[in-house]
Amino acid sequence: QVQVAESGGGSAQPGGSLTVSCTGPGLTFDDGSMGWFRQAPGKEREGVSCFRWSGRRTYYADPVKGRFTISWDSAENTLSLQMNSLKTEDTAMYYCAADCRIRENDGHTTVVTDHMKPWGQGTQVTVAS
Repeated sequence: QVQVAESGGGSAQPGGSLTVSCTGPGLTFDDGSMGWFRQAPGKEREGVSCFRWSGRRTYYADPVKGRFTISWDSAENTLSLQMNSLKTEDTAMYYCAADCRIRENDGHTTVVTDHMKPWGQGTQVTVAS
């Protein structure tokens, strides 16, 4: 079985920062990409960011573009998402998973996550005053 866990969630005030990470021996780029999605109570799953191994390309959904940074640390076998300038609407459970896909249309970026299966139990991010 794949062994992966998310960590780093917590509470922050609007404008603050948090970094969530995903690590474990089962974390691989076998599907060509890994990324993050989030889900808040009563809301649909929302793709956040994607890291594609080929070319080490990174992608961000429009709501987080310019605020979040996804990165891969080969030495630590860790996928991280640095979240700056946090907003209350960033509050959600954050999950990492393989095989994120990208749709771009008229300058807008969508991280497609419907097919993704989270490896871990997620990590909660709460942004509130």
